[in-house]
Formats: sequence, structure tokens, C-alpha cells
Amino acid sequence: MTALITRDELRAEIAAGTVTVVDALGGEYWAKQHLPGALALVRDEVDTLAPTLLPDRDAAIVTYCSNPACPNSGQVADHLTHLGYSNVRKYAEGIEDWTAAGLPTESA
Repeated sequence: MTALITRDELRAEIAAGTVTVVDALGGEYWAKQHLPGALALVRDEVDTLAPTLLPDRDAAIVTYCSNPACPNSGQVADHLTHLGYSNVRKYAEGIEDWTAAGLPTESA
């Protein structure tokens, strides 16, 4: 099971530049709104895009999607771990929690 990260922990790591954030919704959802600096990576593209987007398999990576009911972030996190990424966590509450707290987002 993928380790979890809280909103406050994630916010601090984004501010410090110590984490790569992965939006597991991708596509139009990512283009419309995503966490600061987040990369779009959906489950079906992990095999082909992860080596380029995430070349350091030991780097801190956090996946997220919309909310705790959304399975995407867990699927991407699990697949990254399966591919040998050693420091993957999941922000289970997702972008809905982030925006509800009034935290900044970006768009494409």
C-alpha cells in the first residue's frame, strides 16, 4: 500500500521544491486546474512517460487525483512502485481538498 501524505506536508514539500507532484487525472482536468508544478500522468501512460517525466527513481513523488473516492492516484502510485520508484506517496484527499483549503492551483 502506498504511504499517504497530508495537505500540510505536501504544501511544505512543494514550497521547498523537494517533491515531484503527479496529477493522475491528466488531460483536460490537468489543463483546467492542477497543484503547483504538477505533471500530468495517467495510469495508461505510466510505462511510456514515467522514464522521461520521472527519470530519478529515488526522488520523492506524490500522486493525487480528485478526492478519496477517486482510484487514479492509487493506481498511478502502485504502478510507479511496481516499476521501481522507491519514494512514492499519495495525497488521498486530492485537489478538492486542496482548493477547499484555499490553496493555489495552476492551469495550462
